[in-house]
Amino acid sequence: MAPEKDSNGLDNYAFALEGHFCDLPGTQHGDEVDSSAEGDNNKLAYCVTDVPPWYLCIILGIQHCLTAFGGIIAIPLILSQGLCLQHDGLTQSHLISTIFFVSGICTLLQVTFGIRLPILQGGTFTLLAPSMAMLSMPEWTCPTWTQNASLVNASSTEFIEVWQSRMRALQGSIMVGSLFQVFVGFSGLIGLFMRFIGPLTIAPTISLIGLSLFDSAGTSAGNHWGISAMTTSLIILFSQYLRHIAVPFPFYSKAKKLHTTRVYVFQILPVLLGSSISWLICYILTTYNVLPSNPAQYGYLARTDLKGDVIAQAPWISFPYPGQWGTPTVSLAGVVGILAGVISSMIESVGDYHACARLSGAPPPPKHAINRGIGIEGLGCLLAGAWGTGNGTTSYSENVGALGITKVGSRMVIVASGVLMVVMGVFGKAGAIFTTIPSPVVGGMFMVMFGVVAAAGVSNLQYADMNSSRNIFIFGFSMFSGLVIPNWILKNPNTFNTGVVELDQVLQVLLTTSMFVGGLFGFILDNTIPGSKQERGILAWNKAHEDDSSNTLESGEVYNLPFGINSCLATSWLQYLPFCPRSVPCSLEGSGADINALEPKQPLGHQQPPPVIIGVSL
Repeated sequence: MAPEKDSNGLDNYAFALEGHFCDLPGTQHGDEVDSSAEGDNNKLAYCVTDVPPWYLCIILGIQHCLTAFGGIIAIPLILSQGLCLQHDGLTQSHLISTIFFVSGICTLLQVTFGIRLPILQGGTFTLLAPSMAMLSMPEWTCPTWTQNASLVNASSTEFIEVWQSRMRALQGSIMVGSLFQVFVGFSGLIGLFMRFIGPLTIAPTISLIGLSLFDSAGTSAGNHWGISAMTTSLIILFSQYLRHIAVPFPFYSKAKKLHTTRVYVFQILPVLLGSSISWLICYILTTYNVLPSNPAQYGYLARTDLKGDVIAQAPWISFPYPGQWGTPTVSLAGVVGILAGVISSMIESVGDYHACARLSGAPPPPKHAINRGIGIEGLGCLLAGAWGTGNGTTSYSENVGALGITKVGSRMVIVASGVLMVVMGVFGKAGAIFTTIPSPVVGGMFMVMFGVVAAAGVSNLQYADMNSSRNIFIFGFSMFSGLVIPNWILKNPNTFNTGVVELDQVLQVLLTTSMFVGGLFGFILDNTIPGSKQERGILAWNKAHEDDSSNTLESGEVYNLPFGINSCLATSWLQYLPFCPRSVPCSLEGSGADINALEPKQPLGHQQPPPVIIGVSL
């Protein structure tokens, strides 16, 4: 079925899709005031439980992988600085392959057994800040010789032990910290956390994730400001100025055969397009020796041949496996720091679940599905720690936004994305290719991405009354403290000397993690300074979680467990666990049940939407 055209002749959907259309939640039927174009914009080509054609699943699955591309590869590239791997491209390629592989596995687990919504899993910046704080401790500071490319022998035993010892310490901390998320999710305690955490806690926490990474962005971009400025300008051009321009592409369908359809490619893939064009230009400048070949000259790091041997050395097929860097070690300081990131990740994901349900034509997620989703994310972080990504996993907000662009809310598309990411993780050459991206191109990409993360955190203040001097004080003090205190401690690393080494390490990691400092002050002040719930934004913040549709018949079609697991739980005490759906008889007549006690079943995707709380929505 071809999409309807609007007044300017452009398709209303990112792709011309075959199949039935269903309304997004909140669509008002019978409203004569709404124009036909507005009605079409609220149509979904495929709802969450629909199964598109296999070729469409693959095409849109690739698109979701490319949408998450920037965030996924950014994490190992930043971690390589703390792991002393700046000059070891081959190991960087292994880390990129590993994070793709684990992200694919976690995506499949989440879509199949977790929240069961079309939501992609990938590396998280909320764990990046405490990880870098841990690696900046005096005992983990990189030796001076690892910063000099001419002195680094990537195959030497000494160098391997330098970076693997840091990775193992990071792995152990992530694995232990993730157990807390598993417990909170499967025990149902996430609801208790949400009672005390509002916009004035989340806003500084999320904003400081982006702001605390300014040094990494500046260092990479400063290697050649011209290239980084070009990358940033291209991403801004594509994502902001050209996003409403549709580009014609050839397309085949059974009804219309081979024809052209218009795709909003600039709106879907701005980061990938901007980075790729800058990457290509750097390659051309390298080929014609426009960029300096002397390592001492400014602009040398913009060359694309610095890691040219990495692609040749990387294996075609490589299977990441748990413990590939050795047996993980655990430090108390690392675990406590990771816990701060885990809590932020959980709250962000709850908002993503509601946003994803809204955009995929699903009812609001019931409590058992949210509990299961958080628990599976904790399990994903445990797997990421065991495999050695140096990071965890979380729900990707940018992919939730892509659902609204493509108008395809089917979870089978995300299943295809998960399979593709696993394949990319096994294909070793793919990770090696990404390591050849010049540092200034990465820096330009970071400037846009981290800026958006910082601004997205501030956007949560829309739920609070920012005309209140109380709220202005809490947010301003939390933000400023989150910048000042970590900066001072990093400049004075020997400040803590309590006589207990473990306590010194815990204080060092926590107080050099900007998001923890800002979030802690926001949490304490917001819950102790007098203020009404409406003034604090708690009413609007929690309203999304009050709409529990666990007793509606249509909710079971989306959120119940697959493979007949629900029928096995129907007569078991297990159905009363916080993460298991309650059984609803298929036939109510003659069952003795009070039919009036159940909410009437409505067509899927026609619920009134609650105010969606999005922690970070890129």
